[in-house]
Amino acid sequence: MTPIPERPRWSNWLLWFVILAASTGALLLFRDRLDKAHVALAFVLVVLGGSAVGGGALGIALATTAFVVFDVAFLPPYNTLRIADPLDWFVLFAFLVTSVVGAQLLERQRREADIARSRTAEIDRLATLGAETLNAPRAEDALHAIAEVIRQSMGTERCEITMGEAEGTDSVLPVREMNIPLAIRGIVVGTLRLGGNRPFRLSRDQQRILGALSYYAALGVERVRLAESAEEAESLRRADRLKDALLASVSHDLRTPLTTIKGIANEIARGSDVTRAWVIEEEADRLSTLVDELLDLSQLNAGQMPVEVALNTADDVVGAALQRVESALGGREIDTILEGEFTTLLGRFDFVHTMRILSNLLENAAKYAPAGQPVRLRVSRHGSALIFSVEDAGRIAAEDRERIFEPFARGRPSAKGSRGTGLGLSIARRLAEVQCGTLEFSPMADGSSRFILAVPAADVPIEGSL
Repeated sequence: MTPIPERPRWSNWLLWFVILAASTGALLLFRDRLDKAHVALAFVLVVLGGSAVGGGALGIALATTAFVVFDVAFLPPYNTLRIADPLDWFVLFAFLVTSVVGAQLLERQRREADIARSRTAEIDRLATLGAETLNAPRAEDALHAIAEVIRQSMGTERCEITMGEAEGTDSVLPVREMNIPLAIRGIVVGTLRLGGNRPFRLSRDQQRILGALSYYAALGVERVRLAESAEEAESLRRADRLKDALLASVSHDLRTPLTTIKGIANEIARGSDVTRAWVIEEEADRLSTLVDELLDLSQLNAGQMPVEVALNTADDVVGAALQRVESALGGREIDTILEGEFTTLLGRFDFVHTMRILSNLLENAAKYAPAGQPVRLRVSRHGSALIFSVEDAGRIAAEDRERIFEPFARGRPSAKGSRGTGLGLSIARRLAEVQCGTLEFSPMADGSSRFILAVPAADVPIEGSL
C-alpha cells in the first residue's frame, strides 16, 4: 500500500481559516435569529476541528481569530471592538478559554497517539527482526545477530551478550558501560552489556524497546546453552557407542588370536610340528597391529598425533605406498595414473601419514575388489588440492558409505580369508584431517568404489627457498 502524503502545514492553515470565514458568513446570514451560545458552539467546533487536524498552534490561532470575529460581528455594537453588555465579556473569555483548553487537550492526545503508534511500530519491527534472528542455523549466529540489532537500536558502539550473571547498572545516569540482566521465567541466564566511547543514557523509549528485545536476547542465550548441552549429550552418546563397539570388537579380535596361540603352544609343548610356530608369530603380529591402531585412534581423538607437514611430491609418496603394500597385494596389479607434469603434482602434507592412508586404501581395494578386476590409483591436481583417487570394482551399499568411516565398522563383506580390525578407514580419515586434508567415498557412475584423498597442493618453489 502506497502511503497517502501528508498535507503541507500552510495548506492546513489556509483550509481552516477558509472554513472559519465560511462559518462566519453563514452565521451572519442568521445573526438576528441566533443566540450567543449558538455562535460560540459553532466557533468552538471549528477550533476543535482545526486542532485535531493541524495541531495546537492552529487551534490557538483559530480561537484568537474567532474571539475577535465573535466580538466584532456578533456582539453589539457591531463592527467595533466595544461591548455594550459587560456580561458579554464573560461569554467571550469563556469561549476563548474553552477553545484554547480544548485545542491543547487535542494536541496532547494527538501527540501521545503519534508517539504510541511510532513506539508500537518500532517494537513490532524490532521484535519481528529479533524473532527472525532466532531462526539462524547456529545458536551463536542468532545471538550475534540479536546483539547487532540491539546495538543499532540503542545507538551504542558496542553490544555483547554473555552467559552468566553480572551486576546490573542504573540506566538513568550517564555511563560508559551498562549491564542488563537477562532472565527467563525469573531465572537470570545471561547479561546484556552495552558500551560506548563516551558516557550515554537511554531514553524512556529506548528503555521500553530494550525491554522487549532483551527477552529475545535471553532466549538466544538459552538456545546457546541448550545447543551446548545437546552437543555434550551427543558427544557422550558417541563415546558410549564407541566404547560398546570397542569392547565388542576388541574382545572378539583379541580372543581369536589368543585362542590360536594357546592351542598351537600346547601342540608344540606336546612335541607337535615345530614349523607351526610361524602361526604364533602371525597371530602375535595381528595382536600388535590391533594394539597399535587402538593407540593411534586414541592419539587422534585426543589431538596428540604428531604431524610434520612439508613439501613433497606425489610420485614419491605413491612409490612408497606401493612398495609398502606389495606383499599384501597377492600378485594383483595396481594401475597408477599421474595426470599432470611432475612439477605440478606437489603438495604440502605429512609424508608418513599420507603414505599410510594410501597403503590402507590400496590394501582394502586388493582385499575386496573382485578377482581379475583392476585397481587404479589416479593422481591429479584440482585448484588448490592434490587429489589421490583409489578405484576398484567393489561395491558399497548406499547406507554404508558414511558408516564405513566409523571405528570398527565394515561396510563391504569381507573377502575370503581377509581379516581386519575395522579401524583402518576411521584412522585414515582422521590422519587426512590432521594435515588439513579430506578423505571421502565417492562412487563412480557404474556403482564401483572410489576413495578420494585430498591434501593441500603446492607450486614449484622459487630457487633457493622452500
